[in-house]
Amino acid sequence: MKTAIKNGQVLYKGKVSKRDILIEDNLIVEIGKNLSKKADEVIDATGLFVAPGLVDVHVHYREPGQTDKETIKTGSKAAAHGGFTTVCAMPNVTPAPDTVAHFNDIQKINKKDGVVHIKQYATITSGRTDGKLVNFKALKKAGAFAFSNDGSGIQGSNTMYEAMQQAAELDMAIVEHVQDDALTYGGVLGEDAAKKLNIKAMPWVSETAQAARDIILAQATGVHYHICHVSSRHTLAIVKAAKKAGIHVTCEVSPHHLILSGDDINEDNSMLKMNPPLRSEKDRQALVKGLLNGTIDMIATDHAPHTDKEKDQSIKTAPFGITGSETAFSMLYTKFVKTGIFTLPQLIKWMSKNPAKKFDMKKVGKIKVGWPADLAIFDLKNQSTIEKKDFASKGNNSPFIGQKVYGKTMYTLVDGKVVYQAK
Repeated sequence: MKTAIKNGQVLYKGKVSKRDILIEDNLIVEIGKNLSKKADEVIDATGLFVAPGLVDVHVHYREPGQTDKETIKTGSKAAAHGGFTTVCAMPNVTPAPDTVAHFNDIQKINKKDGVVHIKQYATITSGRTDGKLVNFKALKKAGAFAFSNDGSGIQGSNTMYEAMQQAAELDMAIVEHVQDDALTYGGVLGEDAAKKLNIKAMPWVSETAQAARDIILAQATGVHYHICHVSSRHTLAIVKAAKKAGIHVTCEVSPHHLILSGDDINEDNSMLKMNPPLRSEKDRQALVKGLLNGTIDMIATDHAPHTDKEKDQSIKTAPFGITGSETAFSMLYTKFVKTGIFTLPQLIKWMSKNPAKKFDMKKVGKIKVGWPADLAIFDLKNQSTIEKKDFASKGNNSPFIGQKVYGKTMYTLVDGKVVYQAK
C-alpha cells in the first residue's frame, strides 16, 4: 500500500517548496514531483504546509490516578490534533513510574491507547518525594526516556547531585522543574500580577536559585541537565553563561510564556494560572530573544489538563496549569510567524528538529527518505477559531479559547497512518 501526499508546501532540508511525498510500509520512500501516480491513495495537500511531525518533550496525561482530567488516549488524541507525532509523558501520576513494575504498567497503556509515539519519563526519586533515589539502571533498561520529578523541584542538593551522578553514568538526562520551595512563599502569580490582584507572589528567585544550584551540579557530574519551562530572564542569563562554559545544559520554553505576561492578568482568572507563573513583559520579551539567540533550545507545551470544576475557582485556589497540545502551533504561528518575528523554518526547528536532536531521538524531527512518515499538515492561509468543542483533550483549561488563528491542523500522520483529520 502506497500513499502520496501531493502538491504540498514541504519543509525539506530547511526550505519550503512544492513537493510530493510517497509513503510505503510506514516509511517515506520518495520525495519529489508527480509521485501521486505511483500511489494507491492520495492526500491532496494543495495550498497546505507539510512539516515533520511536531515533538513535545513535556506533556501530562494524568493516567493512572487522575483519569477525570485526562487519559493517555485523550491526551495523545489532543497531541495528534495539534500536529504532534512524538510526545514525552511526565511521571507525576499515581502510582508514579518509580519502579520497573509501575513503569511497565504505564508503558502498556501508552502502547495500547496512544495514537502518537509516547516516550515515558521515569521519576528521579521514589514517589517523587525527596529522598530515596530510583533504580536508574533498571528503569533505563525498562525503556525510560529520561528522569524527572516534574511538578516538584528536588529540594535536597545531595539528592540531585547523586541523581546526576547516576544518570551521567548511564548517559541519561535529568529533566527538572526548577523550584526552591522555600523561596516560593506560598505565592501563585508573578510579582507584577500578584501586586495588581493583591495576592501572594512567587518570586523569580524560586526558579533561578535552583537552576543555578543544578547547573553547578551538572558541571560537576557531566550529566545532560534540562530545565523545564523557563520563565525568568534571570534564569536565562545563567543558562547562557553555563552554555558558554561548556556545561551540558538545555532548556525549553512554553507557548504561554512566549505569548502572555503578567500584563495580561487583570482579573481573577484561573485560566492564567500556571507554574511557573507568567512573569513581567520584560521576561516575556527575554524568552523570545532567548529562542532567537539559541539560549533556549526548544518549545514544549507543558500540556496540563484539569477538570472544569477544578479550574472554576479563584486563581488563589485553582490548580496550576493549562492545556497546550491543541493550540501551540496555531497560536505561535499566528503571533510570531505571521508578524515576522520568527520564520516558519525556525518555529518548526524549535518544535520538532531541536527537541529530537537535543534528546538524541532516532529518526525523528525531519522529513527524510527512509525515515518514518511522521508528518503534520497545516492550513496557514485560512483563519479559524479555537473552540472548546473541537478539543480532543478532556481539559478545556485554555486561555486561548476564542482566539482567531492561522495554522489549523488538517492531517497528522504517524508511521504513515492518518491519526487526525480535520472535519
